[in-house]
Amino acid sequence: MRAEIEKIVEEIKQSVGLLRRHLDVETSTARLAELNKLAEDPNLWNDPQKAQRLMQERTSLEDSLTGIGKVERELSDNIEMIELGEAENDSGVVSEAENALKALKKEVARRELEALLSGEADKFDTYLEVHAGAGGTESQDWAQMLLRMYARWAEKHGFKIEYLEESLGEEAGIKSATIQISGHNAYGWLKTEGGVHRLVRISPFDSNARRHTSFSSVQIFPVIDDSIKIDIKESDVRTDTMRSGGAGGQHVNKTESAVRLTHIPTGVAVVCQAGRSQHKNRAQAWDMLRARLYEIELKKREEKAAADQAAKTEIGWGHQIRSYVLQPYQMVKDLRTGVQTSDTAGVLDGDLDEFMAATLAQRAFGTTPGAAIDDVD
Repeated sequence: MRAEIEKIVEEIKQSVGLLRRHLDVETSTARLAELNKLAEDPNLWNDPQKAQRLMQERTSLEDSLTGIGKVERELSDNIEMIELGEAENDSGVVSEAENALKALKKEVARRELEALLSGEADKFDTYLEVHAGAGGTESQDWAQMLLRMYARWAEKHGFKIEYLEESLGEEAGIKSATIQISGHNAYGWLKTEGGVHRLVRISPFDSNARRHTSFSSVQIFPVIDDSIKIDIKESDVRTDTMRSGGAGGQHVNKTESAVRLTHIPTGVAVVCQAGRSQHKNRAQAWDMLRARLYEIELKKREEKAAADQAAKTEIGWGHQIRSYVLQPYQMVKDLRTGVQTSDTAGVLDGDLDEFMAATLAQRAFGTTPGAAIDDVD
């Protein structure tokens, strides 16, 4: 067997091992048997929402389990075909089996990606918040660059973007902004992007053209549907109204249509100013607050609440997840996985899939993160 094919075979075996571990085949098989039994209950569809969720889970598990089995069978069959072809000196059989293995490698890669996006809330739309760190205009301009980066990423994936809140900086950029990104697995893709992002560049606002380091934070939380019940006591929520701070026409800026809700027990606050009416903004803000509290619960389950709740930490040194260095060299590096690229322009224009996939794989499969980037003053 050629060295190239031996490498492909080994990569497929490693991927299958990761998939089996991530899926927990024994537990999933038992759960599928349980779901099959429940699906036979004639009273199941008395509760259509519950039935639909059950059938979706059943279909997903069945596809994952049968998919792993199919890959393992095809891998074994094609290895045997290559060995047989080599023994009989039949180059046609060998070539056909090698091409099948290459196609199988692509199939496994697709299934690995699907496994990364199999979390409880991954299928939901997502809210994305950007907050400028300390540093005035520099950080506010960086916050606006980050907001554009994620908007471009969403556009490239065909996702819908809705701007819910924006607080402009005094001279340039933004102090904060909230957008809703809608599309299949939007939250699943973006959920690991929450944290502090660091920029090193020659400042366009410095007449002496000195190098500056700026920080801004990103928060991600899912847009939950009616199947997720989050009970919030109204007495635990403080409501403030204010004039909208962003663009939106004379009506939006002259009336107190913007709404801020603060959940007193947790300190979580959300703002919505997208609508022309206070009533609409209040309803949207309540949806956002429920989503934020649900996201906190998800993080607690993963025992990562302290690391992922960027707004509760200082936006600065020691908390960053990714560095974007534009001077003295060009480099974007994720500090968790070690993934890096010199195509800074592409990244800032929304080319983020490589970073997202690596971080999702680290979370799902426990791959080893790379070393952090060297600090640049």
